[in-house]
Amino acid sequence: MARTLPFTLDTPGLLHEASLLHGNWVQAKSGERFDVEDPGSGQVFASCPTNTVADVDAYICSAHRSFLSYRETNPRARAKMLLNWHNLIAQSKNDIAKLVVYETGKPMAEAIGEVDYALGFAWWFAGEAERVRGSIAQPSISERRTFVIKQPIGVCVALVPWNFPVAMIIRKAAAALAAGCTIVIKPSPETPLSVLALADLAVQAGFGPGVINILTTDNVNTPDVSEALCKHPLVRKVTFTGSTAVGQLIARHCSDGLKKVTLELGGNCPFIIFDDGDLEQALAALMILKWRTAGQACTHANRVYVQSGVYDTFLRMIVNATKQLKVGHGASLGTTMGPLTTSRGLEKLERHVTDALAKGGRLELGGHRLQLEGNYFQPTIISGMSADMLTTKEEIFGPLLGLYRFETEEEAVRMANDTSMGLASYFFTRDVSRTWRLLENLEAGMIGMNTGNSSAAESPFGGIKASGYGKEAGKDVAIEEYLIAKTGTLTVGAVSKL
Repeated sequence: MARTLPFTLDTPGLLHEASLLHGNWVQAKSGERFDVEDPGSGQVFASCPTNTVADVDAYICSAHRSFLSYRETNPRARAKMLLNWHNLIAQSKNDIAKLVVYETGKPMAEAIGEVDYALGFAWWFAGEAERVRGSIAQPSISERRTFVIKQPIGVCVALVPWNFPVAMIIRKAAAALAAGCTIVIKPSPETPLSVLALADLAVQAGFGPGVINILTTDNVNTPDVSEALCKHPLVRKVTFTGSTAVGQLIARHCSDGLKKVTLELGGNCPFIIFDDGDLEQALAALMILKWRTAGQACTHANRVYVQSGVYDTFLRMIVNATKQLKVGHGASLGTTMGPLTTSRGLEKLERHVTDALAKGGRLELGGHRLQLEGNYFQPTIISGMSADMLTTKEEIFGPLLGLYRFETEEEAVRMANDTSMGLASYFFTRDVSRTWRLLENLEAGMIGMNTGNSSAAESPFGGIKASGYGKEAGKDVAIEEYLIAKTGTLTVGAVSKL
């Protein structure tokens, strides 16, 4: 049934409601489709193919056929295609951002910001394509030389989330393409359209049929399709961003065939403010690191620890600043926080708020759903948080900010590290010695020192502990995730003596 879109695109051809297989826009074998819903209104505005396990083989085999030729493409040619892709995305920034608004619920300013952030990865990996280097060395046996060459690993699979659909795709795909790999992408059922638009632009940029394939499916089929992608014998690398629980499943699937895996998983990130910290600087960082994307990011502040000397002052500051937020549809002028992307998030927030209040927390602001069409929840602040609350133990993934009081640095480090996860940690202090101690003592893959989220194309992104393994972005490390190393030994004969 034809639908009237709630928006218009400058380039209508970027809206695709079909999967991309070997350069062709196709439907699922079953003919089934699933709906794409605007979380800001609850209205269905598009649909995409419901691919199943029966469809998977065609996508992987296409990528494998293309890999056999694409791996021979020289690095400069790959770099030029990545730069073409970068430029085409930049030209279509407003259209892509509009799709993100209606898929995720983000305010338009945030969606534009995501595209700008994502463009950095296409630009960065265009440069990295020509900087893959092997090595040569003389070993302990004088007559020998040892060579190491780097080659693309093969067909890659990317399983991506809905909270940053553009950034996550470009960060993963650009690294794979720069290395000389082909890639099959399964977007989240909530956000297929923005991913399909990126794929359209990749084809326009010169990437041949099968170099990028996009396979869409619904939430019901996602587990089985993901498993089939991971276990396919022609797949050599899987990259996944999502929850720790699902990441553990992905790792088990990839153990069949010993696939190389990068896992960027959940976060339970502490945000620590010391008595000597710059409170205005901390406030500005926290307003972004908590409320952006309606709190739905793995790197967001999950537990806010404030030293007792500034606790009451900072509580007033964050409450007053948060009251200025305007919640509404992402496409509405003036909106500074949109809805949650899924209704599941609302139920989780209600459970967390109820638990915190029952265990002694004090509601300072919000605490309830907003009576609007869509998945809206009030920006919520609870003080007097404690270690036994759900919010301390679980990733919130929503607009709920809990404040914890602490007395000493040792206490703050102990509480911050008291989690199975280790994605990011943040702290604010003017004490230089403390800065070095915290950098070494906080158990996280990324440390924000007097700053909030510092993710960028030139900075390695990844966690430790149950937050996953492997790195995305950054110099050398990210592209290595898509390469294999071969060692060659050559006997050159006896070395003549002068």
